[in-house]
Amino acid sequence: MTGYAGNISVEEGADTGVWLALLPDQAIDINLNLNAAAAAPMGSKERAKERREQRMQEISLLRTIPYSDHQRWWSSETIAVVTGANRGIGFEISRQLATHGLTVILTSRDSNVGLEAARVLQEGGLNVVFHQLDVLDHLSRKQFSDWLQQNYGGLDILVNNAGVNFNLGSDNSVEYARKVITTNYFGTKNMTEAMIPMMKPSTAGARIVNVSSRLGRLNGRRNRIEDVTLREELGNLDSLTEELIDRTVSNFLQHNPTHTYI
Repeated sequence: MTGYAGNISVEEGADTGVWLALLPDQAIDINLNLNAAAAAPMGSKERAKERREQRMQEISLLRTIPYSDHQRWWSSETIAVVTGANRGIGFEISRQLATHGLTVILTSRDSNVGLEAARVLQEGGLNVVFHQLDVLDHLSRKQFSDWLQQNYGGLDILVNNAGVNFNLGSDNSVEYARKVITTNYFGTKNMTEAMIPMMKPSTAGARIVNVSSRLGRLNGRRNRIEDVTLREELGNLDSLTEELIDRTVSNFLQHNPTHTYI
């Protein structure tokens, strides 16, 4: 889940993650009547404007899909795990999912703040359970997996929200860059690998939602990868491999101390 739409509220930031988590597992056919607009010759700015307008129409239509009564596939027995959910977008995703009637496992590295966050939602009548989880710690992931299997038999939805945010410019360092990569990439990857075997078989299909930001975009204006070949390889979903991503990340960390970025 990537993208940036200016300053938005926590509720708006969480909305897309919840929407993706609840989309029904079926092909969605969208037919938009844009022939008239497409027929006229346009410059680059006009084409960009048309694409934006088309995207907004598609999003508006898609937004209504999971919340229709006949599209509702989940129940109170549907288990959603949200990482890094003690505050911010993770907390709001937990609240919205629980409001829709799911059972939410709210996780946090810090037990004290996690328990407090879960208590707030529980007092609102929501079915939210807390469990400590540090996505960077193998033992913590293992203990969480065992507890989840024993108490719920697995999960239906995983929302990878735990991550490291921007730091102050004065705090930039090689160590901080490594921390960001370790948490946001390897932490998410390892958590996903731990949860996939525990995804419950379902006709609705299990789903994984990765919460990101504009920095997760290959085509961002400010964070574009300068190596055109590498950018194309990473953008080709048909040939993209885990090995290529790992190699790219490792290459970044290797060159970070010398400021010879990709």
